[in-house]
Amino acid sequence: MGKNMGSADRIIRILLALVVGVLVLTHQLTGVAAIVLGVLAVIFLLTSFVGFCPAYKPFGISTCRKA
Repeated sequence: MGKNMGSADRIIRILLALVVGVLVLTHQLTGVAAIVLGVLAVIFLLTSFVGFCPAYKPFGISTCRKA
């Protein structure tokens, strides 16, 4: 499992996850939307820390810089 996420991709995912977290904690997002976006935020954080996005694999997408 090689990395397929570049730095910019990882930073954007972390920022989006933080925004969703703040919206949920301040009760701006509630109900089903909070649950769905919360799960998506956790997935974004996990894939950002690992550097691998399974959804990119079937399409051959890689946001890493070319060596």
